[in-house]
Amino acid sequence: MAKQRGSRGRERLLTTGVLVGTAALLISACGSGTGASNRDETPAATAPGGATVDQVAATPVEEVPSALDNPRDDTLPTPLIDPQELRSGGPPPDGIPPIDEPRFLATDQVDFLADHEPVLALEIGGEARAYPVQIMIWHEIANDTVDGTPIAVTYCPLCNSAVAYDRRLGDRVLSFGTSGLLYNSALVMYDRQTESLWSHFTGEAVVGELTGSQLDTFPVSTVSWGDWREASPDGLVLSRDTGVERDYGTNPYPGYDDVDTSPFLFDGEVDGRLAAKERVIGIERSGDAVAVRLDAATEQGVVAVEVAGRPLVVWLEPGTASALDADQVVDGRDVGATGVFRPRADGRALTFVRADDGFVDDQTGSRWNILGRAVAGPLEGSRLRAVEHVDTFWFAWAAFRPDSQIVP
Repeated sequence: MAKQRGSRGRERLLTTGVLVGTAALLISACGSGTGASNRDETPAATAPGGATVDQVAATPVEEVPSALDNPRDDTLPTPLIDPQELRSGGPPPDGIPPIDEPRFLATDQVDFLADHEPVLALEIGGEARAYPVQIMIWHEIANDTVDGTPIAVTYCPLCNSAVAYDRRLGDRVLSFGTSGLLYNSALVMYDRQTESLWSHFTGEAVVGELTGSQLDTFPVSTVSWGDWREASPDGLVLSRDTGVERDYGTNPYPGYDDVDTSPFLFDGEVDGRLAAKERVIGIERSGDAVAVRLDAATEQGVVAVEVAGRPLVVWLEPGTASALDADQVVDGRDVGATGVFRPRADGRALTFVRADDGFVDDQTGSRWNILGRAVAGPLEGSRLRAVEHVDTFWFAWAAFRPDSQIVP
């Protein structure tokens, strides 16, 4: 007999002996109105707020012990973290409802974004998607399919980090929900097939049947709506028609990116090399990690780094609002947009400087946009290879990448 899932609600969170307290900060992100409140409910698209796209179906639920029910179940594989370090953020599983049936708009149908508002930019196989942060801040996970690839776009407001994952794992196609738990103040996801717990920050299953499994990632950048729209006029934009009612455009975490405030439910010791909430651009390759200070990137525009023996270039372009600053996302202070690339095109190594309208390479004088595309000059049409990175807070990067270098 298949095990029953869903309908176990908030009670489980208060009786495992692992989780403590409630948190108004995260509860506010649950919002009000209709929508998913337990794992048996899937948000349904009910209004003409965009078109659906073909989705790869997830594989069936498996009859295995649930780490979501009991992270300390001794029949599960040995966890990679101490389950006692998991914390309840307040909401029950899927109390912050993931987007399971995303709907999309053409760029000319979008009337709810200002040019400087942040969107998560993803491109796979020539298909470009934008996931507005004003939507993702209320959902944290969007299960989607891009160019036939099942992916999960994830955003953790408490760490200010966005990561896109391939949902394929061997013969499985996973779908992800929000567990209601935090680890090092970061989102903990769960897969609905085995109810294993996953670190949003590393893409690794840390407790449960799939412990030790690792998801592949895709580069995702946080850029301004205006820049993304100009670069991808034929792309698709996540619609506000998510099947639940939320106050999209409002920031449920006003003032959270104030560098003088403390991280929420972070029990670790902050690496004192930087302030806990200093913004950094984190890059990790083959076990080598580098944190580029956002202030330095803002001032210099272009920062050259080497990670795992490979030269990379970090760009920062002003003009993108912080989603975590003001009461309304549109009013957030300018923190800029970033990109990380391999600085080679047309068979040659390139060096760059920031210009008034993008970036210019020293070798040909071609102009490039923040997404790594040459839009004018001899190399027009060329593209730099994007490298996975996260825009995040120092406390989170240092907690998960404790051996990270700091640049400069």
